[in-house]
Amino acid sequence: MNKTVDLTRGPIFRQLLTLALPIIGTSLMQMAYNLTDMIWLGQLGSDAVASVGSAGFYIWLGMSILLVTRIGAEVGVSQAIGRKETETAARFARHSLFWALLLSTTLVLIVLVFAPQLIGIFRLSAIKVEVDAIGYLRIVSLGFLFTFINPTFQGIYNGAGNSRLPFYYLLVGLGLNMLLDPLMIFGIGFLPAMGVDGAAWATVIAQLVVFIIFIIRFVWMKEIMDPDFKRFRLNKDISLKIFKLGTPVAAESALFACFALILARMITKWGDVPIAVQSVGAQIEAISWMTSSGFATALGTFTGQNFGANNWHRIKRGYYTTLGIGIFLGTLVTVAFIIFGREIFGLFLREPDALQMGITYLKILAVSQVFMIIEIITRGAFNGIGQTVPPSIVGIVFTGARVPAAMVLSLEKYLGMLGIWWAISLSSIAKGLGLMAWYISLLHRPTIPRKPRRKMRLSLLPTRQRQQIKIEEIDEP
Repeated sequence: MNKTVDLTRGPIFRQLLTLALPIIGTSLMQMAYNLTDMIWLGQLGSDAVASVGSAGFYIWLGMSILLVTRIGAEVGVSQAIGRKETETAARFARHSLFWALLLSTTLVLIVLVFAPQLIGIFRLSAIKVEVDAIGYLRIVSLGFLFTFINPTFQGIYNGAGNSRLPFYYLLVGLGLNMLLDPLMIFGIGFLPAMGVDGAAWATVIAQLVVFIIFIIRFVWMKEIMDPDFKRFRLNKDISLKIFKLGTPVAAESALFACFALILARMITKWGDVPIAVQSVGAQIEAISWMTSSGFATALGTFTGQNFGANNWHRIKRGYYTTLGIGIFLGTLVTVAFIIFGREIFGLFLREPDALQMGITYLKILAVSQVFMIIEIITRGAFNGIGQTVPPSIVGIVFTGARVPAAMVLSLEKYLGMLGIWWAISLSSIAKGLGLMAWYISLLHRPTIPRKPRRKMRLSLLPTRQRQQIKIEEIDEP
């Protein structure tokens, strides 16, 4: 009960590291669900990997939409705790979970009905790949309710400064997924081999178990705060705040998925193998992406609490500390992709053509790893101060530019198929540099943004009057 962590005082590096490590572990476990599928399905051949990769775009799109509630929970809860307003933090938690439930239910219905049309967009050349992709997507969609609400629970815990507990809960899910994957894909004893469908069922069952743990620990045991759902009444102001914080991030991520879908359709011109290579390569790159996202989330929570406490000195120090960590990590990943590309990619696909193509893909991505990490970390800093629009603007503009750039660079007289991958890498460089420059200029403005004037005037009122006004402003009807 009430296991929140105060990040407005104390050693910055240790706090960021303590908060980031469980988040990184949690993020890597989320990625491990997909990696586990890829490793086992890779033994069935590139067709199976292509099926899961195609369906994976829509899982990614769904996760993007549900960032609305995760970001709303992280920022809303962290800033409320920074202001020492525990009841406001609980209200953000209740509302975030309500909207997560509504959105995920809607997505389940859409995917179940329109799965064939969604997969048909890829124009896959092999009928078996398309049939398997449709089946995988429909089965996985049955677990969307758990897959998409679990990150919102995680956002609430992160906002409260306690990232350790979600790590343990998701670890249970990962262990179960790793156990079920080979059993359900290849079969054992009375359990028949289900192939691609088996990988989908393993993921659904694992996510369901994690969801049940969150319900027991957060709702029944009230270990992080008292959500007190009996007091829930839909509040317009809190709901609007959640969507204001989360919608820019969700919109960018959803558009990112759509742009990736367009690029995937472009690459099918060269066959199904490049789709499998790009799917596996994206999972490998996700190691650096997830690691930096862990530090970004930690920085967002750290910044959010200090923003609520109006402590800009710690906000600056926290950003530059995290940025240094990110640059160091990005350099390590770059070296690994260039020197050990064959060994890394060979864990997933061993077919000679696919392996050689994967090595080339990793070398192209290596160029942009440092800048990608800079962008992700800076995004977390922006989220912490409640300004989620600037990262979305930079992300949408430069990610969208990948499409025309890929169309030009992939012409036979230039780079061919590799031009698509170079467009991805070069745009990541532009995003990292642009967003970092924007945030640093904000930090060093002569007048740093402060709390709204109305709240400053309230501080001059007697305590009882000030509390009454705050209650009237955001009280649930």
